[in-house]
Amino acid sequence: MKSDIFYSLLSLFFLSIFLYVPLQSEGQNILKNDEVSLFDGETLKGWNFLNSKHAEFWGVKDGVIYCGNGEDKIPVNLFLYTDKKYKNFEFRCLFRLTGNPQTGMINSGIQYRSIVEGDKMIGYQADIGDGYWGDLYDEHRRGELADAEVDVLNRILNKNGWNSYVIRCKGDLHELYINGVKTCEYVEKDKSIPDEGVIALQLHSGGKAVIEYRDIVIEEF
Repeated sequence: MKSDIFYSLLSLFFLSIFLYVPLQSEGQNILKNDEVSLFDGETLKGWNFLNSKHAEFWGVKDGVIYCGNGEDKIPVNLFLYTDKKYKNFEFRCLFRLTGNPQTGMINSGIQYRSIVEGDKMIGYQADIGDGYWGDLYDEHRRGELADAEVDVLNRILNKNGWNSYVIRCKGDLHELYINGVKTCEYVEKDKSIPDEGVIALQLHSGGKAVIEYRDIVIEEF
């Protein structure tokens, strides 16, 4: 009888360890050898405001970069962009977009290989939001470049919760993934388009919304 109790307790002990480890590591930014974190979890060091007069919409809380408060309408497209420019890379992050669509457009995106001209962000954007999930857009230049394939994505997308985004860019080939599902692939044929630029986090103007980003890492090729 005592041995049965002992082995039962031992089994529960190992089961608790098995369950605890993944929960403990969830949301932590554990870097691979070639990865670099773009967010220190506490400050916006390494990032710049595109339109500094609206900088109050951006902040950091509980290891998350956020924009918007869900109460005030977003006045203009807001961008937070990196100090450094990137060319060939794989960018990864977790994101969460929330808001009331009755108040206006609820949309966000991740800029890459983009250039800053005054208050304009010009370049590729991996889209976020209803009707645009996983699309590839060219901000302030050519408009939509590629429609996303969302048949599979719609089955696993957590529209009001956390999702993952991967942007893989090498040479002329662009690939976007949400939650591990490839949403689109695009080959750039216009050689006049810059193949290097900043990465930027965006929140679209219009509605009362909040975009959150965490575990932001990049691996350059």
